[in-house]
Amino acid sequence: MAKDLAPVFQRLRMLLEPLSPKLLLKADTADSYYLDTAVIQPNKCPLCFGSAQIKKNYVSYYLFPVYMYPELLENISPELRKRMQGKSCFNFTSIDESLIAELTRLTEVGFRRFEAAGFIK
Repeated sequence: MAKDLAPVFQRLRMLLEPLSPKLLLKADTADSYYLDTAVIQPNKCPLCFGSAQIKKNYVSYYLFPVYMYPELLENISPELRKRMQGKSCFNFTSIDESLIAELTRLTEVGFRRFEAAGFIK
């Protein structure tokens, strides 16, 4: 039987939830929490900010500011870097509070960077 990932999802969701008043809530379900900006891209879709999603064997935390501004990743720990898949996704199977704290700071820095760029009003 697959591991219960709901507690991991809820913990990662808590990183995004305080930012929701300034973003657009795209999904809020038992397995997906997704925030967009109000900025519409050339493809006519909103610019994604971030999300937490339960997958088959892990919970993915997507943070789009690190894709657009990869220099935000320059000082992350090797432990958090090991959780990365692709350019803006971090995968978790358990709660590691030190990594959660680091991801919280990275999310806050990404939010401020998006605000400075005018993506968040």
